[in-house]
Amino acid sequence: MTATDPALTALSQGWCALSLLHGRIEAHIERALQTKHDLSVREYSLLDVLSRQHDGEGGHLQMKQVADAVVLSQSATTRLVTRLEDRGLLERYLCPTDRRGIYTNVTEAGLRLLEEARPTNDTALREALDEAARKPELAPLVRAVEALHVPA
Repeated sequence: MTATDPALTALSQGWCALSLLHGRIEAHIERALQTKHDLSVREYSLLDVLSRQHDGEGGHLQMKQVADAVVLSQSATTRLVTRLEDRGLLERYLCPTDRRGIYTNVTEAGLRLLEEARPTNDTALREALDEAARKPELAPLVRAVEALHVPA
């Protein structure tokens, strides 16, 4: 395969289109969440992921699992947790069965903010997808996203 190989070029173009779609969606959601709720996309994602924890077997996530879920490094995730903890939206506590483990839970204030922000997130996502669907190079990707049925 050479740098001018048509298959490689098509693959690169597909990757660029996917990256463009992601960037447009994220920017649109970011503006909406910041304007209406003083939340970034990452903050919203972190609250959303942590709100799905439960007290049952395997119900609490380790920081690496949280970092993977919000697509950040562990250190960036820890800084994000600290910021939201300082705002009273998250709280940390020691794992009752392993004193080395620290869990993070969403506070009542965090749950309220998340529930207020969820419709904004969903509306902004729909708007961004609708806008992207009008662009021929992005329309197939939008259809692919809309066809996904990934469990939460």
